[in-house]
Amino acid sequence: MAVKDAGRAARPTGRAPASRAPAREPERQADSTELIQLLTPEGERVEHPGYPLDISAEEVRGLYRDLVIVRRIDFEAIALQRQGELGIWASLLGQEAAQVGSGRALQPRDMAFPTYREHGVAWCRGLDPMKLLELFRGVSHGGWDPKAHNFHLYTIVIGSQTLHATGYAMGIQRDGLLGEDGEAVIAYFGDGATSQGDVNEAFIWASVNNAPVVFFCQNNQWAISEPLERQSRVPLYHRATGFGFPGVRVDGNDVFACLAVTRKAMQAAREGQGPTMIEAFTYRMGAHTTTDDPTRYRLSAELEAWKLKDPIERVKQYLIRTGQAEMSFFDDVDAEAAEVGLRVRTGCQQMPDPEPTSIFDHVLTDETEQLARERAEFTTYLDSFVAQEAAR
Repeated sequence: MAVKDAGRAARPTGRAPASRAPAREPERQADSTELIQLLTPEGERVEHPGYPLDISAEEVRGLYRDLVIVRRIDFEAIALQRQGELGIWASLLGQEAAQVGSGRALQPRDMAFPTYREHGVAWCRGLDPMKLLELFRGVSHGGWDPKAHNFHLYTIVIGSQTLHATGYAMGIQRDGLLGEDGEAVIAYFGDGATSQGDVNEAFIWASVNNAPVVFFCQNNQWAISEPLERQSRVPLYHRATGFGFPGVRVDGNDVFACLAVTRKAMQAAREGQGPTMIEAFTYRMGAHTTTDDPTRYRLSAELEAWKLKDPIERVKQYLIRTGQAEMSFFDDVDAEAAEVGLRVRTGCQQMPDPEPTSIFDHVLTDETEQLARERAEFTTYLDSFVAQEAAR
């Protein structure tokens, strides 16, 4: 029997083992016609029949200002982490257009559910950047009032916010808050999160319930050190079809396209047409977080190629090309960004440390005997250091 089984194992099966499957890179080789683009990397405006965008010069200048300031906040936060002022930081470098474009497409009543990288969306929703830094500095639990800006708390657990967003959207539906001027939800996640069960479960629930939610995937092509081809063998937006709702791929470095596509998808959700998946095809220019070294797993040539698609530079070129902004405007934006950067830097360094025992304050509504005992034990532990210092 052993010999027979061995022979059977050696017989060719006509297909390669899973570990030897031919590598494919469908995202990098996909037909460019799949990509919704309204502003080329050279700053030239193009039209798309499905996504018209009527935008004024003032609005374009506003988008440019958002992009520059958001990048400056990110730059300062990275520097603060390197100086030991923040415990960690998740950079959005290269993804500013995806976040600002989609963020500015939202209506005030819409609710956004972020990951831990949506600093640009937070800016668009009016959240003070210092609230974000409190989380990464470790002086708060990362809390803010989600309803104050209709921007939910940062979610560290990969993909779980998509279920939260879907549940919230189902609540909107059941409360009768749909309609042309109604509410809708947007959930942000990365390409790596599409491999998580939570995300796929959210797709199922959203689809069968026709929930008013937009799934906004920032495909920056690297799930930490795992390339996109290890996540999917088809373009990510194609997955939506399998769940029964539309998917679209947008140039994630084109703030115009991200604005137009998100605006249309959110309006469809408000009007009861159900979910949409948007895949913003972009690139993570920096590290996954400040604990990561991307030079260990990706080529510098790839980075250099994406620098030519910079989301800020293309808007600047468009403004110059069309005469919608003088050079003094760019100088003023840079000066404002520097002021914001200074406020972020000094504000972070001046944040007071919380009382160590405050960690027990908001665990339970009513303090239990166990919690009181743990607080007392921790207080005794802290007092021991004071006693040791006094004995010296």
